[in-house]
Amino acid sequence: MSYKLKITPKPTYLHVVVTGPNKPDTVKRYLEGIRRECQARKCFRVLIEERLEGPRLGTMDVFQLTSEESGRAQGFLESLAYVDVNAEGDLMKFAETVAVNRGVPMAVFATVGEAEQWLLGRASGATGARRPAGAA
Repeated sequence: MSYKLKITPKPTYLHVVVTGPNKPDTVKRYLEGIRRECQARKCFRVLIEERLEGPRLGTMDVFQLTSEESGRAQGFLESLAYVDVNAEGDLMKFAETVAVNRGVPMAVFATVGEAEQWLLGRASGATGARRPAGAA
């Protein structure tokens, strides 16, 4: 089974819902597809709503994927909000830390609403703290 992207253009960003199997190759391919769409649409703010199915990736897979993909996203994306609806534990916060340490403007959120608020704030030039996924 391959992945599917549903892209909904918003006024200041692209909302991408991705479905398919939760495998490293799926993540690499869907991120490549998103980069192509950003380039074609000249829109470099993205909300990824990941709905992949299957066992969660391990810490080393997440580190390797995030490290590799951060190199491709650095200087390309203006903002990347990420919601993994099937996330467990703090693994996505770890991915955020790896990406941010490599210069990618990425933040992980527990809900699409929180991610949208962050993106809208960045588009309007607002600054300020945000609540990480899972924060009370």
